[in-house]
Amino acid sequence: MRIPGEAGRVATLWHLAWDDARLACVIYRANGGMQLKIESEKAVVMTQPFELHPRALARAHALRDALKRRGWRDAES
Repeated sequence: MRIPGEAGRVATLWHLAWDDARLACVIYRANGGMQLKIESEKAVVMTQPFELHPRALARAHALRDALKRRGWRDAES
């Protein structure tokens, strides 16, 4: 059961891997609205406000594509 005011995971958009490193793009519901977070196994790399609109989803997928061009690959959850 979720505690009121506690951030809750809404969805995971993608997982990427590079050797033993892993990244996940996760959407959370928080007090101030929704947030998109890029998370490694040990830390949150990036956090930004997120609205569920096609443009915001396209930006998340563009970030995934940019990381893949730099050598990251799709990974299973």
